[in-house]
Amino acid sequence: MSVANTVFFSSLVAEHPKIVGHQIILEELSRDLSAKNLAHAYLFSGPRHLGKMAVARWFAEQLLTDGVPEEKLADVRRNIGCLTHPDLLILDQLWIEGTCTDWDVVARTSNVPQQHRAKKPAAKTDTISIDDVRALQERLHDTGTGQFRCCIIRAMERMQVAAANAFLKILEEPPEGLVFILTSQSASILLPTVVSRARSLLFRRLPNRELLTLLEGSSASDRQFILRIAQGAPGVVARLMQDTDQLREHKLVHEQALSFWGTTSLADRLRILQPLQKRGAEAERLLLHLALTLRERGVTIDRMREFQLFAQDLQTNAHRQLLAQRFAFSID
Repeated sequence: MSVANTVFFSSLVAEHPKIVGHQIILEELSRDLSAKNLAHAYLFSGPRHLGKMAVARWFAEQLLTDGVPEEKLADVRRNIGCLTHPDLLILDQLWIEGTCTDWDVVARTSNVPQQHRAKKPAAKTDTISIDDVRALQERLHDTGTGQFRCCIIRAMERMQVAAANAFLKILEEPPEGLVFILTSQSASILLPTVVSRARSLLFRRLPNRELLTLLEGSSASDRQFILRIAQGAPGVVARLMQDTDQLREHKLVHEQALSFWGTTSLADRLRILQPLQKRGAEAERLLLHLALTLRERGVTIDRMREFQLFAQDLQTNAHRQLLAQRFAFSID
């Protein structure tokens, strides 16, 4: 990278100090913008909480502020941050009946119209339907105010097949100047035709040294504990630093997981595994700490393999209570 481009890149990143890591990806996106060699669609893939949406919104801001006079930058950035910029569309959080029905909450991350989701039959799952794509499409052909327009769609794997096929037609003939930024936990679970029409950038877990800036002010023991839980995900670090109640909950679950491997009581094992009988955040948290404490205890390869098979079985449609009982019985 030339000296000029290095300075250009550094100035862009300095405007968003909340982005941690992913320097190679940021440099590539900055080069694309600097050279005006932009793809009409980008796909950011990688596990949850790595910062894909943070980078997506950063890149969208660079696109929408490119060429904007200095005296107007503050207002434009404010509109982007509030999701009121006319050239920015984001489909992130969805209105879901019985789960997320507060439009003010939805509006904090999404500005694509979703009123149709409240009509019958009401939307009850976190799934992007063909109606959602149609509502998005109606906005895509609005007249832009700048040289670029940007559309961010989080978690493309949420798209139903019909919705993905409808979206594919948009990708094949995108409006002039429109740049899509799509995110997904894995490109392999998306329609290959969608992936082939986007420039893919893979987000990887970050080394602990890059996460330390998020841990300023924490104790040495908390730093070590949070880094172990985060497993290279800056989003997890940030959330646990901001939410002390959630950090305390993780510590309690960690102690329970430790006791699971140490107890000889079948009743205690079954009690500890009870949260796994239902899918959800509580079950995922317990599985995480069972895996972490298993490594801490330095168990045999066979025991590790047993646990891995158990975790894999929980991802199927098998009876979760029976799986938990069988696993509890298998522990010597």
